[in-house]
Amino acid sequence: MCGKFTAMASWADIVAFAEATPETYTDLSNDQSITFRVMSVVPVIVWDAAQKKRRIVPMRWSFPHPRNPNISQPIHARAETIDTTPAFADAFALGQRGIVLVRNFNEGRELENGKTEQHTIALGDAAAAGIAFLFRSFDLGGPAPLNACVMATVPANALIAALPTDRMPAVLAQGDWATWLGESPATPAEAKSCLKTVEGAAWTMTREERAATQKRARPTVSDPKGLF
Repeated sequence: MCGKFTAMASWADIVAFAEATPETYTDLSNDQSITFRVMSVVPVIVWDAAQKKRRIVPMRWSFPHPRNPNISQPIHARAETIDTTPAFADAFALGQRGIVLVRNFNEGRELENGKTEQHTIALGDAAAAGIAFLFRSFDLGGPAPLNACVMATVPANALIAALPTDRMPAVLAQGDWATWLGESPATPAEAKSCLKTVEGAAWTMTREERAATQKRARPTVSDPKGLF
């Protein structure tokens, strides 16, 4: 399942993109990318009903484990049961739904030796795409609550199922953003219907190459750094 993705590095660009659309927002010349992993603080687009505007809120990717908040569990929410699973049902019903903009995301393939081979899914010519997230606040006894989020997942499309894996992130259609966020009036069933498998898109998948590990040289008097 997805445990890493690349997104815009500039929060200003995220705000501008969130308020526009992929078709109209094209000024990416000064923006860079950053890689987010599980337990990273990610920029989540939410609908602020009081201010009647979208805004960006930093949240940890992963709900805290019930017995140890430093453990990442869970990190994903299945679309099929997102409204009935106890860990997610209340947040879903309350409209605590967000979007994270990504430029690509990773999927892993389990190898026979127990290791995982990472593959990067690029989203064609799109400047970015929105993945559905669900969020909650947790009171862990600190000075402020922990805002945490999980990624919504759907059955894998034909491209990703070839790894093989049976799940993929729920990539939202642009027209579904307002419904998912709660910006447009919608029933819970209508919000849930936004979580669909994307088929037929011009996505590509490439295996992620691991950096070669060089063997450390034997230290010598002229090259003592081999000791460290």
